[in-house]
This record gives sequence, structure tokens and C-alpha cells, in this order.
Amino acid sequence: MLNSKEANGTSPSAPEGDPPPVSGQFAVLQNPPSMWPDFMTGQVEKPVRVLLVDDDAHMRRVIAQELMADQRTLLVAQAASVREGRKAIKQHEFDVMLVDLNLGDGEGFQLIDYMKSIRPAAEAVIISIMENDDQVLHAFELGATGYLVKNSWFGSYPQAVLQVANGGASITPHLARRLLQRFDRAAAPATHEQQQDERETERLSQREKEVLRMVASGYTSAEIGTRLLISSLTVNTHIKNIYRKLQVRTRAQAVRFASLRGLF
Repeated sequence: MLNSKEANGTSPSAPEGDPPPVSGQFAVLQNPPSMWPDFMTGQVEKPVRVLLVDDDAHMRRVIAQELMADQRTLLVAQAASVREGRKAIKQHEFDVMLVDLNLGDGEGFQLIDYMKSIRPAAEAVIISIMENDDQVLHAFELGATGYLVKNSWFGSYPQAVLQVANGGASITPHLARRLLQRFDRAAAPATHEQQQDERETERLSQREKEVLRMVASGYTSAEIGTRLLISSLTVNTHIKNIYRKLQVRTRAQAVRFASLRGLF
């Protein structure tokens, strides 16, 4: 496990010559130049403490340099694996954990879950090379408050840290739009056709649903009869009832319906 000062050979304190922050409603920070409200978390005298976990040594250096260049963030420790990450979580006091999703000996998800049990007040931000909707949702379910894509044009690592430390969430605009579209589709009312399909599916008996699943799996009437211990004639009667209720004419149409309704 690497200590930030030892790994970079630099101190997180402000360089000599930089003027102190101006007291009042806003603090003036010269490195980087910005206006930062005094009432927000992340001041020069009390920066946001960060734990960085990434198995890519080059990426760790890049992120570490960004964090150390901003007086509002302080990199307290680094780790390169799930094992080292667990040790760092126990040993160091921190406010935000930046954690890579894919580590050599496991996934960043494991560390989010572990962090929440050890340091429930700390925030977690996933850093990944990919924007995967399912991974983002899973990370948020575990308690993460940010998902940052490496080498993204939007935002920066200090910005992501400061956002979540002040009660916000850090996510790229592109990914946010995709997630909103996904939620919109999930929340949209069912169409008349979808409602009718649901009603028709509900009308099928359990035996008819069972036969339909086997038809969709490619079994013949004789094979279905053998497996269900019924005659082929009875199977064909079930299939005819399925066709009538679903308003289809062929096995292919029935299979397509079964696929759309998630019956197999």
C-alpha cells in the first residue's frame, strides 16, 4: 500500500508564494484558480481526504497528481488491489474513496460494500474505462454516489470528490441521459398491445404455459407428451388452445410471443 506523499514525493500543502484564501463568503484559490464558497466542504485548511484504489500504476499517478494539485483535496493513501484496499480502509481516515471497478484480485464493488460497513459516513466514486448502465445502477445500489469514466472530457477527479463530499452525485452527462432514458422507459405506461399481451398470457393455464415453453425450446409434440406423461393428441389440443388465446397461427409466432413475454 502506498502513501500519497511517499509515492509522489510532494506535499499536499499549498506551494510557497500562494496567497492565503480570502475570508468572507468566498475563498479565492490560486491553484487551480477558482472561487470556492467558505461554507462548502473542501477548504485549504481542511481538505477532503481521499483514498485511491486502482491496479493501474500509471492511472494512479495521473489521478494522484490531479488530487494533489487541488488544495481542496488531500490524497491520504493509495492501494492497488482489493486486499490492499481493505487494509487501507481500516487503517486510514478518509472522506471519499475513488475505486477502480476492475481490480486484479476482485471488483471495486466488493470494496464499496466493505467500506460502508467500516466507514459508513465515507462516500465512494467508481472510476472505470467503460460506461455500463447495469454497473452504474449496481454501484449506486451498494451505496456509491458517483461513477466517473477515465479520460472523460467531462469533470475531473477533484471535482468528483468535492461533489460527493458536499452531498451531490458525480456522473457524466452522457451516462446521466442514458439512465434517465432507461428510467423513462421503465416508468412509461404499457401500450394497449402490451396490456392485451399480458391479459392473454394470464389467460393461459399453467399446463398451457408449460407446453408453450417446451414448444419454444424446440420439442416436438411427441417429445412434449413423453416428458409431461400425456398423449400427443392432448399436447396438440393444448397447442391449439395456445394459438387461439394468443391469436397466432404457427409455432414460430408462438415462440416469438414466448420470447417477448419472457416465458423461457
